[in-house]
Amino acid sequence: MIEFERPSEAGQTRMSVVEMVRAAARDKARQEAVVCGDTRLSWGQFDARVNRVANALLALGLQKGEPVAVLSPNSAEFAEVFMGVLRAGGCVTPLSTMASPVALEGMLADCGARFLFLAHAYRDLAAQAVAALPLKVIALDFAAPGCVSYGTLLDGSGTEDPMVPIEMGDRFNLIYSSGTTGTPKGILHDHGLRAAQMDRIGVSGYDQDARTLLSTPLYSNTTIVAFLPTLAGGSTVHLMGKFDARRWLELAEAERITHTMLVPVQYKRILDIPDFDDFDLGDMRVKWSTSAPLRHDVKLDALTRFPGTLTELYGLTEGGGITMLPAHDHPDKLHTVGRPAPGSDIRLIDDQGREVAPDEVGEIVGRSPTMMVGYFGRDDLTSDYLWRDGQGRVYFRSGDMGRFDEDGFLILSDRKKDMIISGGLNIFADDLERVLLDDPGVVDAAVIGVPSEQWGETPLGLVVLRPGALRGADDIRARANEVLGKSQRLSAVEIREDLPRSTIGKILKRELRAPYWERQPA
Repeated sequence: MIEFERPSEAGQTRMSVVEMVRAAARDKARQEAVVCGDTRLSWGQFDARVNRVANALLALGLQKGEPVAVLSPNSAEFAEVFMGVLRAGGCVTPLSTMASPVALEGMLADCGARFLFLAHAYRDLAAQAVAALPLKVIALDFAAPGCVSYGTLLDGSGTEDPMVPIEMGDRFNLIYSSGTTGTPKGILHDHGLRAAQMDRIGVSGYDQDARTLLSTPLYSNTTIVAFLPTLAGGSTVHLMGKFDARRWLELAEAERITHTMLVPVQYKRILDIPDFDDFDLGDMRVKWSTSAPLRHDVKLDALTRFPGTLTELYGLTEGGGITMLPAHDHPDKLHTVGRPAPGSDIRLIDDQGREVAPDEVGEIVGRSPTMMVGYFGRDDLTSDYLWRDGQGRVYFRSGDMGRFDEDGFLILSDRKKDMIISGGLNIFADDLERVLLDDPGVVDAAVIGVPSEQWGETPLGLVVLRPGALRGADDIRARANEVLGKSQRLSAVEIREDLPRSTIGKILKRELRAPYWERQPA
């Protein structure tokens, strides 16, 4: 791994998340820790089950920092495994349930996991990887030959805390970026990064009997950054196995939810429920939004009708600089993503790596205590991702473009890297374009993000057919979507005579996107 220094407060000593959760279990044994569906676990029950997971993994020979994979919808068992892997000194590796079988096999091979905790819902998705790789599969909610039952695994292990020592430089989690046709990049975080994020516990009220409702998947950093502070603060996590806007409102009312993390498309769907105003959400104190820009009109609607504060976060799973917009405090700045968060240093640079002048647009680079260790096993990619200032300090490149206004609020503009954010999930256009270009009837292809009421934005394929090819747009889309993972599927395909290119041959994506986005209301 490439070594670099992250900024930190001089003389600061932090507790690890493992230590914080251990202390919460000791102090709040009878209070609820995790709720999902009909399962309600007190802190005492949750802690005992976390210990059983940890002891079982250690008995199986888990080594310090070794990746342990999980493929499951949100569940109480997922929460137990997540914390149990950490307590055993392992590196929790939650895998996307939206990946294709090929990409999933690539992720498991890349991280070298020997253990896979698997839910019944994704047995077919994992079948190719399980057949090809030397995996010990722990079946979370089913029984099958060749698999170890989760219940049997826990029954055979003790409830005592193994007390594995944790250092801040130890591996915490490995999160894989989006990808369909190749192996996605593994983003490695350590305990130091996660401990630094726990600074938000007190200021956000996660230590004040918070009840946090999470409906995005636990394989996403979006979920993890709210899941961990809730547990570390000794409060209660409510998990939804699958998001449904009306069910979310019913749970928020019935469970008197105080905190939540939602992606923009979820805010839109919740606010669009016809009888939204009839639900009693008076206990809501803190709402977060991240993963994609929250539209100005949705922020305004949420501030008007949705109780509690609303704070938008802009940042990357890789880490680096973070901006925060407390929208309730700055109703005149809803077109921005806020100012740099405490401890974050954000700069804007041009194509030559020079800082741009004030009020000019540049690529966003950031530095903070919450910076990834690097891309797992890919020092070449990590090196490309770094920018150093005149003093040699390391910043992470975001690939996004933006400018600061006169008050220091960051305004996002066009993306430098070709990525689409649909329903809070990242989709790389290059993956989809390669699939389209594999079609024998297609000679040229581009994929762009276009507006979607349902998903925020959605991928659209633009293709040029080979001379004489007798193919329809729907046929091309259907063929591509058979290959792509669920979250990457094309919403539509359009056939074009040609695609605009620059003098050096690059497709002019901004030109292709413009007609679709210019039609949107301000």
